Amino acid sequence: MSENVIFCYSGTGNCLDMAKNIACSLGDTDIIMMRSAPVKTDVREAARVGFIFPCYAGGAPGDVLSYVRGIQVSPDSYTFGIVQCAAYPGTGLAELDRIIPLRYWSVVTHQCSCIWLFPHTLMRPAMSAEKAQQRSEKLAKEIAENLRAGVVSEKKPPNHLINRAESRFWPAIARKKAAGFKVSDACIGCGQCVSLCPKGNIRLKDGRAVIGTDCIQCLGCLQYCPRSAISLGSITEKREHYHNPNVSASELTEPIIHVD
Repeated sequence: MSENVIFCYSGTGNCLDMAKNIACSLGDTDIIMMRSAPVKTDVREAARVGFIFPCYAGGAPGDVLSYVRGIQVSPDSYTFGIVQCAAYPGTGLAELDRIIPLRYWSVVTHQCSCIWLFPHTLMRPAMSAEKAQQRSEKLAKEIAENLRAGVVSEKKPPNHLINRAESRFWPAIARKKAAGFKVSDACIGCGQCVSLCPKGNIRLKDGRAVIGTDCIQCLGCLQYCPRSAISLGSITEKREHYHNPNVSASELTEPIIHVD
């Protein structure tokens, strides 16, 4: 067991990039991915156990909180949580804190990946993707310093009523929105979107991707498509696509990433 463990869900790479940068500063870290059920859940030997995930419509994405309920953490471990969002943190950290009490938490804003709702340049504070990435890397180092120092957050994570309501209705909205997915003739049937989908919602038929409606709107399929063959309404064909420049699609599907 590594000294540090970070459980990470990442849709289009920003959260995994944050996890890797923190891990590089801490050293000896296992990043355990939560796009599907984590392959390791007993981490009672780890000195530090963290959770990094994005805000999806006011809450934690997909099945993340269900996975967290099955994770075993020592009461002596230093626990932390980090949520990434374009603008507001939602209630994911507060819900996590009720399952596994957090000693430290932080919110980091980065580029928006929900392309049908907002352009990726929407974030607070507003800045280019390049500057946002530089800011994220700087904050990752600062967070790692706090983790090494054992800093304890003075307040509980945010838990706003509006965000809780938004999160409750989001799964139905996401499934309905997914009915609008289109795959153009540019599709080469590479299967990358099939591997990326955390819900197993995409299959290949006659050498072309077919997308169902069991969707949580991570949009990894759309943002990482090497031919930009996937769209979700005409606006996604006009807006610039975005995924973290330091995270490959294949990394997102790794069960564990170890950083010395």
